[in-house]
Amino acid sequence: MKRFRRLRSTESLRSLVRETRVDKSSLIYPIFIAEGENIKNPVESMPGIYQWSPDRLSEELDRVRESGIGGVLLFGIPAHKDEVGSEAYNDEGITQRAVRFIKEKYPEILVIADVCLCEYTSHGHCGLVHEGEIQNDETLPLLAKMSVSLASAGADIIAPSDMMDGRVAAIREALDGAGHINTPIMSYSAKFASGYYSPFRDAAHSAPSFGDRRTYQMEPSNGNEALREVADDIDEGADIVMVKPALAYLDIISRTKQRFDLPLAAYNVSGEYSMVKAAAEKGWIDERRIVLENLTAIKRAGADIIITYHALDAVCWLEET
Repeated sequence: MKRFRRLRSTESLRSLVRETRVDKSSLIYPIFIAEGENIKNPVESMPGIYQWSPDRLSEELDRVRESGIGGVLLFGIPAHKDEVGSEAYNDEGITQRAVRFIKEKYPEILVIADVCLCEYTSHGHCGLVHEGEIQNDETLPLLAKMSVSLASAGADIIAPSDMMDGRVAAIREALDGAGHINTPIMSYSAKFASGYYSPFRDAAHSAPSFGDRRTYQMEPSNGNEALREVADDIDEGADIVMVKPALAYLDIISRTKQRFDLPLAAYNVSGEYSMVKAAAEKGWIDERRIVLENLTAIKRAGADIIITYHALDAVCWLEET
């Protein structure tokens, strides 16, 4: 009889033969930056997550620096929104100012800048709208302009999340043309039209005012198409690819990692976070155990980088194990 339990009898043995390890340097923490002063607004649907104004951002960045995690992913919430999302590519916009602040005060923190128009448009869609339809090609120059503006502000990585066709190529050409040839692109390559995003839309004030995003985000049932999306982004110049959400798409993470050799990110999204927090607050689950199990599953599936709202808590728990 084989005795698999021999290597499970103590924590030291279990640790010795552990196949998958979550390292704090692979965790990325999303942060929401709001226009204004003295703002620390709790996101009701995401316990423990806040919207921060630039003057109070250090409170969160001090925690990030102390944690030693891999970096932050920034989402801006402007005071002004319009049909063309003009604040997205305003060099003095909320996100650009936040990037400059972080690179000046916390130069050691890696800054990833999300690129999408949804937080900046009055209609809440990720691209320009004409007669109720999202315009793909007309949106690309604005995404490229936003990317150059954020890279010029000091962003270390540009992360387009809009799911417009051809945006990676457009952004790469614009970055190179502006002299940012060494700024990598982390593309939201397989981003599904998921019900797991609802709390994020509360946090980022980015819910669409009409319709939904199914005409440009991916159909959840399509796995082969996800691989085609990833392959296309790689051909266009992506340096890192991403699957979003994570937990309901572990098979896509695994298939992507097996087929492609680029660094792979997975986004442990707001709905996944909020379900854990809600169940933990009810006392139905052990939050620490569930979070570490979820992160291990994402890592085991093949993710090199995990974007998660649990990042700062997870670091403390990882250090206890």
